[in-house]
Amino acid sequence: MRDDAELLAAWRAGERAAGEALLSRHFDAVHRFFRFKVPEDAAADLIQQTFLAICEGRERFRGESAFRTYLLGTARLILLSYFRKRRRDLERVDPLEQSVAELGPTPSYALARRREEEILVQALRELPLDLQIAFELYHLEGMTAGELARMHGLSEPGMYGRLRKARLLVVAACERIAETPALREATVERLDDWVRGLQAQIGARGRG
Repeated sequence: MRDDAELLAAWRAGERAAGEALLSRHFDAVHRFFRFKVPEDAAADLIQQTFLAICEGRERFRGESAFRTYLLGTARLILLSYFRKRRRDLERVDPLEQSVAELGPTPSYALARRREEEILVQALRELPLDLQIAFELYHLEGMTAGELARMHGLSEPGMYGRLRKARLLVVAACERIAETPALREATVERLDDWVRGLQAQIGARGRG
């Protein structure tokens, strides 16, 4: 089986099947990246733009981890461009200050099967965009702090600090949003379970 770097080189050389193989291998991760940040019709277009951007790029890659960092880093740049175009006559987009709840229309929560999952999705969307991205890529995609640090141009300790802040803000938002003490406790105590549940659902629905 060819690795990602070989598939990317072949795709850039005109081998369509190599591009289809890369798309199949990484579609779920890119779909999860966009799913709770933009409406579904916009997500489909942004996924296409992301894969097109890596096809048209010129960098060389070695190893699946480096490729994944590049792919999802490209998705982040595509997302920022999307929000900047939508707000071109308003203030600038600051991903460390503004959340997707402030930047765009609310995506559907249809993937959330439980109220606890809905609360988690709403809490994530209230995070500053780069904190939401870091939290989701760390917890949903299993990216390391080192990979995320390279993506954001930070030191690894700096990224660990960002991840700690993101989790604290998610917990605080879940506690505020939950309607009852019992729901608040169930959401916060099983936060990692709800994250894994969303991961599985988004991947399955993305191919539906």
